[in-house]
Formats: sequence, structure tokens, C-alpha cells
Amino acid sequence: MDSLTQIVLGGAVAAAIAPARHRRAALLAGAALGTLPDLDSLPIMLASDDPVVLMTAHRSFSHSLFVLPLLGWLLWWLFRRYGRGRVAQAPARWFWAIQLALVTHPLLDAFTVYGTQLWWPLPVPPVMWSSVFIIDPLYTVWLLLGCGVAWWARERPLAQRALVAGLVLSSAYLGWSLAAKAMVERQAQRTLAAMGLGDAPRFSVPMPFNTLLWRVVAMTASGFVEGEHSLVADQGPIAFRGHPSNTQALAEAAQIPAVQRLAWFNHGFMKARERDGRLELSDLRMGAEPDYSFVFVVAQRGPDGRWQAIRPQQLRLPWEARRRLGPMWRRIWEAPE
Repeated sequence: MDSLTQIVLGGAVAAAIAPARHRRAALLAGAALGTLPDLDSLPIMLASDDPVVLMTAHRSFSHSLFVLPLLGWLLWWLFRRYGRGRVAQAPARWFWAIQLALVTHPLLDAFTVYGTQLWWPLPVPPVMWSSVFIIDPLYTVWLLLGCGVAWWARERPLAQRALVAGLVLSSAYLGWSLAAKAMVERQAQRTLAAMGLGDAPRFSVPMPFNTLLWRVVAMTASGFVEGEHSLVADQGPIAFRGHPSNTQALAEAAQIPAVQRLAWFNHGFMKARERDGRLELSDLRMGAEPDYSFVFVVAQRGPDGRWQAIRPQQLRLPWEARRRLGPMWRRIWEAPE
């Protein structure tokens, strides 16, 4: 999720657990702890300038449920052992405030489609529950209000009530997102089964800033199909559109390390295109045809016609938000004719 959301989530969790007399300090500490896992980008950038590494190493060790509890314990122990302040005064409460402010960060990230390596260093694909967009105001606003009231109310009971209400309402919104996704998945399964694609690998993800309009993608032998479903306006089958992908080139280049890494990271949801003798791979999970957030050049044709690995390059393609967001908003309320 976006940085503001992680900040207010960490602050709300820590402040709800810490003693009331420590509330403002807990809001600040929780905000810092909620931001900490995303600072992994700094050491990763220092270690490599490979864009595939930068993408796939993010949300790995710093988001692991094996690593963060140990880090939380270490921070708690250091403050309790060498500090004479708040942690030493209420060690049990601060232990859980620190732990949960850290652990809720990757758990929230797992609700997005990007991919969060909750079980790092185990070589399992990243978790992508994909029920909320990376920025969703209807999730964040409750936490922001709760933290704002708590900062103003300090030790008064109103502060605790506001924090608990913010956490309950934001969590309820996550629950709704999972229920919405289940409804979309049922309709997608019925439609794809009628098309002979009932067993095709697929994913569903909400469109930007809402959980009412969803995008569904299913892989086919020659590419993929893509469709949208509005929980407000649509009834009946999803209208899927077919798009080509150079599946032969992708299969031929399957042993190239960057291709393997991307296929593992995005669960194989990639579009392949050969252009000017170079292989371009687009991550289908983020964006919509033909605009994608992550497009990499990973190989080129050799003199013998075989694919040869090159240093990966990330293409910076234009994305016109105004062109996309206006029709998207109307699509929530209007079924296609």
C-alpha cells in the first residue's frame, strides 16, 4: 500500500495498544515502524541497478513474517535494556505495539496485487490476494481520522475509541474487498468456463481507488483475455477481449534468469512481445492493455536465432491518467452497450 496508509496503520495499531499516557509517542513510533519495511528499497538500490532485481527484491526480506518478529523483539529488547523511558515503564504493551506495527505492514501489502514475500527466505511465490488497489481512500480515511483524533485527544478515552473505530472500519473494508473479489471470481469462472477457459490461470484485481470495478485477466495458449466487471452496473457474463502474446518467444527464452525471476514473481502473468530483435515482457497485473507499469527488455536474438540474455532494461512508457480515470469512473456506474 502507499506510504501514508502504512504510516497511519502503524500509528493506529501502536497507539491503540500502548498506555494512554504514551499515546502521542506511540503514534510517532508506530508511524516510523509502519514505514520501516519499505525502506528496503535503499539497500537494494545500493546493491544493484538491475530493474528486475529492484522490482522482485522489494517486499522480500523486509516483509518476511520470519524476519520482522525478530526485528521487533530486538528493538523492544534494546529500548527496554538500555532505555529508561516508555518501553521500560510498560514493557508488555510496548512489545505488542512494536510487533504489530511491524507485522501489519506486510499483511496489508499482501492484499494488493504487487506480490509480498511473506515467507522469505522460502522459495515460494509472493502472496498477492489482490483485493485492494495500492491506493484506496476508503481504507485509509478511517485510520487517518482515528490517528488525528487520538493526537488531539491524547490521554482521554475519546482517543482510544477513535483508534479502535478506525481499525475496525478499515478492517471491515478489507473484509468487504474480499467479499467483492469472491463475487467477481464467481462470475469470471462461469464466463470463462463457457468459453472453454475454466481451468486457465487467472487473476482479478480492483481498478484504481475503488472496489466496485474489477479487472479480470486469464491466460490462453496464444496470449490472454481481459475484461471488466462492475458490481454496481453489470449483470450476466463478463465481456472478455482477446490479446496476443508471443508465447513461443517466451517459451524459447524461459531459461534466461531474468525471465525465470519475473515468471516466479508475477505467477506467469506476462505478455511477451518481440520488437527489433529484443524480447519485451509486460507484467499484466499492474495496468491494462496496452499500458503497463512494468515493462522490461530482457533478451535479444543472437546470430543463430536463439535468445541471449542482456542486462535488463525497464521501459518508461507514458500513462495518461486523465485518459484512463474518466472512463473508469463512468464504467463503475454504466454497463457497456
